[in-house]
Amino acid sequence: MADMFYTNAGCTLVALNPFKPVPQLYSLELMREYHTASQPQKLKPHIFTVGEQTYRNVKSLIEPVNQSIIVSGESGAGKTWTSRCLMKFYAVVATSPTSWETHKVVERIEQRILNSNPVMEAFGNACTLRNNNSSRFGKFIQLQLNRAQQMTGAAVQTYLLEKTRVACQAPSERNFHIFYQICKGASADERLQWHLPMGATFSWLPNPEKTLEEDSFEVTREAMLHLGIDTPTQNNIFKVLAGLLHLGNIQFADSEDESLPCQLDNAECSVRTSALLLWLPENTLLKTLQIRTIKAGRQQQVFQKPCSRAECNTRRDCLAKLVYARLFDWLVSVINGSICAEPDSWTTFIGLLDVYGFESFPNNSLEQLCINYANEKLQQHFVSHYLKAQQEEYAAEGLEWSFVNYQDNQTCLDLIEGSPISICSIINEECRLNRPSSAAQLQTRIENALASSPCLGQNKLSQEPSFIVVHYAGPVRYNTAGLVEKNKDPIPPELTTLLQQSQDPLLKVLFPINPEEKSQEGPSGQSRTSVLTVVSKFKASLEQLLQVLHSTTPHYIRCIKPNNEGQAQTFLQEEVLSQLEACGLVETIHISAAGFPIRVSHRNFVERYELLHRLRPHTFSGLHSPSPAKGHSGGPPHAKEAMLQPLLQDILHILPALTEAAATPGDPAEAMPAPVHCGRTKVFMTDAMLELLERGRAQVLEQCARCIQDGWRRHRHRKQERQRQAAVLIQAATRSWLTRKHIQRLHTAATVIKRAWQKWKVRMAFLASKELDGVEEKHLSQAPCSLHSTPLSLVQTRLLGAITHLWPLGLVLANAAVGIRGFQRKLVVQACLQLPSGSPSGVIVQRAQYDQAGVTSIRALPQGSMKFHCRKSPLRYADICPEPSPDSVTGFNQILLERHRLIQV
Repeated sequence: MADMFYTNAGCTLVALNPFKPVPQLYSLELMREYHTASQPQKLKPHIFTVGEQTYRNVKSLIEPVNQSIIVSGESGAGKTWTSRCLMKFYAVVATSPTSWETHKVVERIEQRILNSNPVMEAFGNACTLRNNNSSRFGKFIQLQLNRAQQMTGAAVQTYLLEKTRVACQAPSERNFHIFYQICKGASADERLQWHLPMGATFSWLPNPEKTLEEDSFEVTREAMLHLGIDTPTQNNIFKVLAGLLHLGNIQFADSEDESLPCQLDNAECSVRTSALLLWLPENTLLKTLQIRTIKAGRQQQVFQKPCSRAECNTRRDCLAKLVYARLFDWLVSVINGSICAEPDSWTTFIGLLDVYGFESFPNNSLEQLCINYANEKLQQHFVSHYLKAQQEEYAAEGLEWSFVNYQDNQTCLDLIEGSPISICSIINEECRLNRPSSAAQLQTRIENALASSPCLGQNKLSQEPSFIVVHYAGPVRYNTAGLVEKNKDPIPPELTTLLQQSQDPLLKVLFPINPEEKSQEGPSGQSRTSVLTVVSKFKASLEQLLQVLHSTTPHYIRCIKPNNEGQAQTFLQEEVLSQLEACGLVETIHISAAGFPIRVSHRNFVERYELLHRLRPHTFSGLHSPSPAKGHSGGPPHAKEAMLQPLLQDILHILPALTEAAATPGDPAEAMPAPVHCGRTKVFMTDAMLELLERGRAQVLEQCARCIQDGWRRHRHRKQERQRQAAVLIQAATRSWLTRKHIQRLHTAATVIKRAWQKWKVRMAFLASKELDGVEEKHLSQAPCSLHSTPLSLVQTRLLGAITHLWPLGLVLANAAVGIRGFQRKLVVQACLQLPSGSPSGVIVQRAQYDQAGVTSIRALPQGSMKFHCRKSPLRYADICPEPSPDSVTGFNQILLERHRLIQV
């Protein structure tokens, strides 16, 4: 009533069928919540909990083994829906692509795996009295995972398709869904092409007025398209199925003469349409159904015998079952070819087993016997794995254990498949006998040969020959009429030859002409009948399935029906309790509550949890040597076990501290130590203890990771500091070298300039002295004739010395392009020449313009025209000259290149 349909019964998940849609219970957000939860088992019980547990077990580092989920229950309990939701869950969580291309590949694989469901349900499911979508075949889906736990593909294996449903349906039941889909969902053109007019009736299509959710034709066609079945191939498939429907409308009338074949009962149109759709010759089809071919004698002489009406109907039904069975097997192979991965691309798998549930109808035949036989085998697997094996293992490991009584179904299995005599062996023996078998005679043989079995019952009030088998889920009465014929599953060779003559492309693929098959037909036929019986083939495939299940870690989901009417919000306690008792859940609860579901060998336990000693001070430092735990020494097993014992005890002594650290303050229940026992070769613990150990291991690994990170960061910091210091040292040395080179270049340049200046200075001094020598000689020679014969004054002497020694500097300052201007410039010139500021015989300063031609110089008044042929003066500018005076020094115009008229300022 609270919309909670899942609960845990020991180690098994119990799933109650709500009989109504509950979309929020299977949303993508809920899937991700269970997948990302640190402890999914602490969430509400759900099928996603089982799915996540199997997925994490595959990823486990202790003992990564393949996983399997066995979904069981009665017909209509919700097994198909549970398997479908689990496949969606794995398609969501088992994908973590690292690139866009990988994401597209994984998405395509997921889509194909999910699309295989509607196709197989359309061709393999049907509406029965108990379930509108009952699986009429068993399937084991293998979800393949690579090393990164990504889904890379899947494989489907089917078991015992109920092909008799094609030609025979119980009252109030329907044929396979696909027949109703093509009749209701085909377009007008397709109806015309497949000869399916509106309102047409077919003998093999009962209850067409009943509309189900599974009658969606477009969903099936789209899923087939995703699986690689193109539209022309789909139309070919549906055309063959329409041909089978028309084949079922072929009815025969009794023949008055046994030597003549039976005539048609107003079915000429059906024969013509069926032959047209199947691309078979009409006459050959009718003749094959009416006449039987017999080979007899050593020469294998061929005889033709007309068939009776019943035999004609049987051959017609056999033809339809043969075509449909081959078509179903071909679809499974196409699906596997589309979704199966390469063998080297996956390492582990998760198996989903969805088999038909326990069935008990008013009329039960060979199909129900095989179905219930499979359920008995799976129940025995559950009993041997969870009940018997656990108790025996506890006793072998030396644990103190009080045994729990449980219901073992081995007696029922001995009745069905036991040796030397059982129900299956008697039925197979009847098939080998070359005589017709009557139902009453078969009942008598079974009752007489197996009367000592407690699981064989008798129903003396039944008018029909039958026998009763007391299964774990209750007694079931099986009718013996037609049991032997169904077990033989005879396929007349002329039917196969007829189908090989078809020109239909699909039937050519389903029935190839193989010469080897012809060579094998003949006297060896009787020796092969015992091998090819339905019971023998089903038993062999079931044994292969159980071998796969034994090699995996199984997980069980028990689907329960709250009522037989399929009504929502209706819970009948008596029916639910009978189902729980029948499948052994009551004993499972007792054993699981007192048992230890987690078992780890001593070596694996030590290798995984030895690092827990880091959580406390190293008081037992001598016990932490890792070498004994590795177990690589060549000593005997008992010596290795003795070396592991101290390490085991050391780890077990840490558990109370872990329990106290994990306890919630104020919650005394959490402070109780989780039970764990150390057996002779294994360590037994509960799920809570495993979580506690994993939590402590994660804590130690986190500490180690932090230590490694700290060490790495310290090393990286020190390395960076050393690199920085080295870089600074290199930079300093480089700068020092560059500075020294620069200073050396400056010193060399200064030395060159100094030498050039000294050379120029000496030269100028030499030129000046040479000119002064000539002036002095001229002045001395003119001295007697001069009017001023008196000695030179002090001012003239100083002026003469300044002109002699400092006139170059004055000229440079006076003609500089930038610097001091105006009156300050005059002061600088006077200061350089050491001239008095108030002298009557002052100087006249003139600045030469750069755009004028020629050069001006300090000169006296010219005394006539002169021409000089001298070298160019080293002075670049010489445009300042003193005011001409009779007492001033003359003779500087020797350095001029041309005459220039002075302007009085």
